[in-house]
Amino acid sequence: MKIQFNKYYLGLAHFLFLVELAIAFTLKTGFIRHTFGDYLVVILLYAIIRGCTNMSVWASSLVVLIIAFGIEFLQLTPFLAYFNLQDSYTAKLIFGSTFQFTDLVAYTLGIVTVLIVEKSITRYNSLQNITL
Repeated sequence: MKIQFNKYYLGLAHFLFLVELAIAFTLKTGFIRHTFGDYLVVILLYAIIRGCTNMSVWASSLVVLIIAFGIEFLQLTPFLAYFNLQDSYTAKLIFGSTFQFTDLVAYTLGIVTVLIVEKSITRYNSLQNITL
């Protein structure tokens, strides 16, 4: 793996980051805040990794799922208290504070969406290269 910037993925990451900020600061409850935000965050992390490295689609997807699942399972422990962050709004916003199985489903669906879109883009690009 080496550092390699891709303006398209970084542009997507920037856009998704702004969407995540809007969700975090305007919505306090509901499906969009609790589930759709989790769905989008794995796509955001994927876009950051693909925008900054030359990792493959599958490797990037796996890394993102490991990070997302790892943070979710950490929520089963008082890990924020270990760092004296249990009262930090920002830490709770970024890392969450309660384990939810539905978050794991949202992360998985987000990565499945990424894989489907990447496969479609690859297929489209390969069709563009066919000369008749």
